[in-house]
Amino acid sequence: MYLGWAETEMTIIEKNINITSKLLQREVTCTLLMPDESDLAEPLSLLLLNDAQELENLQLKQTLEQLYSTNRIQPILIVAIHAGDDRLQEYGVAGQPDFKKRGAKADVYTQFIKTELLPQITAQTGIEHFETTAYAGFSLGGLSAFDIAWNNSDVFNKVGVFSGSFWWRSKDLVKGYTDNDRIMHSVIKNTKDKPNLKFWLQTGTKDETTDRNKNGIIDAIDDTIDLIKELENKGYTRPADIQYLEVVGGTHDPATWGRAMGKFLVWAFGG
Repeated sequence: MYLGWAETEMTIIEKNINITSKLLQREVTCTLLMPDESDLAEPLSLLLLNDAQELENLQLKQTLEQLYSTNRIQPILIVAIHAGDDRLQEYGVAGQPDFKKRGAKADVYTQFIKTELLPQITAQTGIEHFETTAYAGFSLGGLSAFDIAWNNSDVFNKVGVFSGSFWWRSKDLVKGYTDNDRIMHSVIKNTKDKPNLKFWLQTGTKDETTDRNKNGIIDAIDDTIDLIKELENKGYTRPADIQYLEVVGGTHDPATWGRAMGKFLVWAFGG
């Protein structure tokens, strides 16, 4: 039971905070969403979300209201981080820019999350421990969320990736590329330990049309399935540790991700 919310209409409180980041050398706007409930009887969970500028297109508030009204999720504080003009540099894999040198500030963005954002959340809420702490993102923001969670499993329990940019590679396709040049797959393969994480991954059958290996399966699906295989090689199992959602007709846009969001939230924060 979550305070009998099924009998009442749940209002979602939304507010913006601004963090002056010394690390990123910019003002970072974050949108906070949580239930309007002054006396929560249950522990609160935390979800960090990249690309907050897409919140309206995702219709996240409406999804949350529906899930709360049907008693399907526990109370969540969502902190959605607005991307800046340097998105292509701040998102990526920490310490490993791609072949076009994008993602060069991914390590700095990771430090921003750990040393500037999370302490600010504690200062704003007074909460030092959350029941579940998850990180999610879309496309390149999904790659970023995965990388940060993978390297900080002492902070995060779960990670959600919608249409993740797992094609992120160290070598150009026309310069001798092989699948071994995919950066996140290599990170997983070369990580000695097994981070204590659970994974939720989504693709759409119309995410793109590109098919590098001409096997009739678009790269977005191939790259995600191959990433799941790397996770399984580390000892993770499906469905206990890994959930995969393939949306038939799903495209690479907030409309598809918004439709899938409810499934992710129930997986991550359901009772």
